[in-house]
Amino acid sequence: MSFAKLEFFNPFSRSIKDRTVFNMLTKARERGEINDTALFEATSGNVGIAMAALSNVFGIRFRAYLPKPTPRATQVLLKVLGAEVVRTDFETIDQTMVRFVQKEARKAGAVNLNQYENDDNFEAHYRSTAREIEEQLRSIGKKPDVLIAGIGTSGHIAGIASYLKERYDTEVIGVVPAKGEKIPGIKRLETKPKWYFQTEIDRVVEITRNEAIEGAIRVARRDGLLIGLSSGAVFRAYEKLAEELGEKTYVLIFPDDGFKYVEAFEGYLGIT
Repeated sequence: MSFAKLEFFNPFSRSIKDRTVFNMLTKARERGEINDTALFEATSGNVGIAMAALSNVFGIRFRAYLPKPTPRATQVLLKVLGAEVVRTDFETIDQTMVRFVQKEARKAGAVNLNQYENDDNFEAHYRSTAREIEEQLRSIGKKPDVLIAGIGTSGHIAGIASYLKERYDTEVIGVVPAKGEKIPGIKRLETKPKWYFQTEIDRVVEITRNEAIEGAIRVARRDGLLIGLSSGAVFRAYEKLAEELGEKTYVLIFPDDGFKYVEAFEGYLGIT
């Protein structure tokens, strides 16, 4: 039996990153790190949208630094939300780009919450997302045998995995793009996602961009759910592993919906 955690029900970015950003912002405010200070962040998608939205709520100025492959829809939504958008020449958000944004923040007297290294990212999912999964499964008499989730910053997979392994010894499977491929929201391990290396992940599955798109389309046509590309990648990983792993209770994390990725679907389907 398989269940998907539909994180596009979060209201600001329609993604799991609402949890990450809200926790990082509120904890930083509690510590007195943010008052009227501007926020600078390296982002390629949902964290930027969530941070732009919540910065408006808290009355904070926000500047998003984007790598080159950032989807056009993300750039438009950031501007709708009033964020200052800086497009960089970085191909991906790696340690070099993270350090560049940190340096820019220091020069401007701004705050860089740094989703890639900020433990409030991990904590948001350990204390919130994982407990919701536990409660939801418990309500129908199930326990999580297998967790399948994408690896981006590694905050949500590591936070959820740590909580579930402590209590259920859940098998955890991470999903990354195949070599040479780019899938929004997930990254290869060469980018050195912090919490991946601090958590027991049982195995990692590589998925191509086309497979991720195909996964999203299959879910749309089977279940009527418009999911994003990282969700499609998670679904394809599940399809590849389900027969091998057998009859278990699977939990799939679907981080966002498909509306930001219309251009990717358009190209795949050959729509002109």
